[in-house]
Amino acid sequence: MNLPLMDSGMITGLICGIGFGYVLQRAGFSSPCRLTAQLRLNDWTVFKVMFSAILVAAGGLSLLEWTGIIDSAELYTPTTYLWAVLAGGALVGLGFAVGGYCPGTSMVALFSGKLDALAFLGGLIAGTWMFAGVYTSLEQFLVAGEGPEAQTLPQLLGLPTWVVMLALIVVAIGGWIVGSRIERHQPANP
Repeated sequence: MNLPLMDSGMITGLICGIGFGYVLQRAGFSSPCRLTAQLRLNDWTVFKVMFSAILVAAGGLSLLEWTGIIDSAELYTPTTYLWAVLAGGALVGLGFAVGGYCPGTSMVALFSGKLDALAFLGGLIAGTWMFAGVYTSLEQFLVAGEGPEAQTLPQLLGLPTWVVMLALIVVAIGGWIVGSRIERHQPANP
């Protein structure tokens, strides 16, 4: 079943992407200052918004599965390749720290009228193009360190979905409390 528009997923993905971009823009994610403040642990808005998105997505998928609307066995779950994830995460994190954007937030910033986001997107496209050019020489590294094959977090941990959801909620609440306390003790911006 293809929800909600019975299409192949392209229209649904576009609508969800526009909606998510709107939420990111309203949360202030078009500002590289706000994004790098999260890395400095000064502003916890990024954690709060993104973890809320994770909880909504996980809760929504669980609800759709519980009601029988979707079957999780029909959802694609990729296998994790640990070295590729570590290298990719380090490079994206470095770009995030230097440029103040990740790929999604750079699109939000561009559509909010920030021209520095265009430079960041240009670098992103150039980096993707260069990566495609050297992919065959890196392929052995990228498929090394194969993790558990196509497992969700509950499957990996051997726990019921509700236990993992409860743990995510506890982490979210803890992050909100810690982040709010840190933000309250920050000096006011001049």
